[in-house]
Amino acid sequence: MKSKIYEYNNKKTKMTMSKKINLILALAVAITFTACKKDATTESPETTQQEVKSDAKIVSLNGAISETIAALGHADQLVGRDVTSTFPTDLTAKDLGHVGRGMTIEGIMSVNPTLIIGTAKEENPDLMTKIKESGIKLELVNQEYSVEGAKNLIKKVAEILGNADVQKLNDKIDADIAQVQPIEKKPKVLFIYARGTHMLNVSGTGTPMDALIKIAGGENAVTGFSDFKTLTPESLIQGNPDIILMFDSGSQSLGGLEGVLKIPGMEQTNAGKNKKIITMDGGLISNFGPRTGEAALELNKKLIEATK
Repeated sequence: MKSKIYEYNNKKTKMTMSKKINLILALAVAITFTACKKDATTESPETTQQEVKSDAKIVSLNGAISETIAALGHADQLVGRDVTSTFPTDLTAKDLGHVGRGMTIEGIMSVNPTLIIGTAKEENPDLMTKIKESGIKLELVNQEYSVEGAKNLIKKVAEILGNADVQKLNDKIDADIAQVQPIEKKPKVLFIYARGTHMLNVSGTGTPMDALIKIAGGENAVTGFSDFKTLTPESLIQGNPDIILMFDSGSQSLGGLEGVLKIPGMEQTNAGKNKKIITMDGGLISNFGPRTGEAALELNKKLIEATK
């Protein structure tokens, strides 16, 4: 009898211990699950990365990048900019580190950035190497001189900043492009980059000016080369543009309209004979960022007026 009671009690004890073990395991699983869930919601890599992005101190190496950062609402995170970063105008008014075209790693490091953004076409490979060696996060964005290229640049910069609000910027570009009017007889337009009389270059194919002229309804007066070449009287006469396009600052460096008309060979072109000189803001023409549609529309209106 005692043996049976002992066997029964032993079974009862085993069952009780089994239940306790199961309960302990269940609690352990629950605690682990809760901890994992907490980690997933408060300390996930994505959230941490988002927090880093929102606190990033940014140096921009490109005017289009700076303009896009500002348009996306992150201008207050900029601590340094290059010389082409002139829009919006409050960027030039702010006390930002001016890292310039001839920027150095020392100049960049002096503003203590945590993020550097430029374009993949940045021309200083030595500087890019030094930035990578510094350990500062570097993001290089592809830049294509087209409407879709501008939208892609906006999208990429937004992704870098953890910002998904790009639709209104794209809608603005589309709305402006929709207002561009076709020009029946496309004028031949020559873009001249000037920094005084001793530096005159003309824009060939593959440049932002070449792309903008086409979007606005004109055609580039020179197509025999890509990028920029020094302007000569012979090439100016041979190209025989109907209209000259320049930066406001470029025209001013020559003394305004009268100075532009004194460029050797100009008086023998249609543009020179008819005094068809168009000037526009440099950043607006060349950035191919959020104001791409605005730039195309403004140039389109000026071309239509000049061809009347």
